[in-house]
Amino acid sequence: MEVRPGPRPVPRDPWSRDRAGSRLLLLQGAEVHQVEVEAVTEPSRCSHSSSPSLLLTPLSTLGQTYYGQVLKKSADLQTNACVTTARLVPKHIREALQNVHEVALRYYGCGLVIPEHLENCWILDLGSGSGRDCYVLSQLVGEKGHVTGIDMTKGQVEVAEEYLDYHMEKYGFQSSNVTFIHGYIEKLGQAGNKNESYDIVVSNCVINLVPDKQQVLQEACRVLKYGGELYFSDVYVSLELPEEIRTHKVLWGECLGGALYWKELAILAQKIGFCPPCLVTANLISIQNKELERVIGDCRFVSATFRLFKCSKTGPTRRCQVIYNGGITGHEKELMFDANFTFKEGEIVEVDEETAAILKNSRFAQDFLIRPIGEKLSTYGGCSALEIKVVITDPFKLAEESDSMKSRCVPDAAGGCCGTKKSC
Repeated sequence: MEVRPGPRPVPRDPWSRDRAGSRLLLLQGAEVHQVEVEAVTEPSRCSHSSSPSLLLTPLSTLGQTYYGQVLKKSADLQTNACVTTARLVPKHIREALQNVHEVALRYYGCGLVIPEHLENCWILDLGSGSGRDCYVLSQLVGEKGHVTGIDMTKGQVEVAEEYLDYHMEKYGFQSSNVTFIHGYIEKLGQAGNKNESYDIVVSNCVINLVPDKQQVLQEACRVLKYGGELYFSDVYVSLELPEEIRTHKVLWGECLGGALYWKELAILAQKIGFCPPCLVTANLISIQNKELERVIGDCRFVSATFRLFKCSKTGPTRRCQVIYNGGITGHEKELMFDANFTFKEGEIVEVDEETAAILKNSRFAQDFLIRPIGEKLSTYGGCSALEIKVVITDPFKLAEESDSMKSRCVPDAAGGCCGTKKSC
């Protein structure tokens, strides 16, 4: 099938910092090259002070101005705040990214936020921008799945919509499986999103741009099916933000002014109906602007990815042993579920009550054998990784431990250097 050329692409800046701030992505044609840069080792600090850049525009409209008019490319960012820890990107996702039109390069330093096991899923992308993530996801869910992107900036939605036919033909689909909506992520109902209509909701560093975080999470929970997942990257702060930071127009646009105090996430999740948050990755944020460093004072910021599953009405309420059956696309032999649990094919792993309930009642149910502690669970290779784990929930602790580990050892071929204890 001949592919028609799309509309004239948005002018591109070939350099884009990924979400870790530790690599730069050099986009050349269809190839993505990772270039190492100096890692962040210390948080930025300085005393609080007044600033001439205090917010004069309502928070509800600032994001539209900053992302629709002020920013034109990644180089316009003054911090690496809208970033998260880099992880090895599976081959099938890299290939999907190469198929996306150059329109996708009009984004602002944000890396890919894509969970596993997406075939035939219905996905909602909060803050879809010019459509890059949506078009990657549309390949991964396949023609029987569907991806909806919602964004408050009309100009970005219009840009994304111009490439619907291009990607439909590029992927060989009979009809497009992507829809873009102009609307607000805290008002999904007004945009036509119905109750329990999605398997997964993703968000790529945009929830911090909404003043009412609880409303965003409530709406995401409402539209998710039971057992569905909110998989999202965002910025968190070490303490409650003072007013002058929360109302600073540049810090708000740079994802710092709207950062959530990290302990509040678990409180909101429980209140709304999500299972306890699963921390995936975290990285300390650096500020590349002396004036902004002076304003933020003793506040520390971290970018982190969390998984929030909508609690099912049924499920195990005790610790369990689980075996990963393997076979998930891109994770056939090993599934790095979060910062606390990595599952290898055929290996017994002991998990806490919350993780057991998530695995049993989500789209991962068919990928695991799950038995309560005490019941015999046969293994394929006879190996086990039975140890009582201290679950990490603090993104600052994870970021600091990750930095410390990088300085002490060199990762092995599997991407780690301090594996779990095994007995075979």
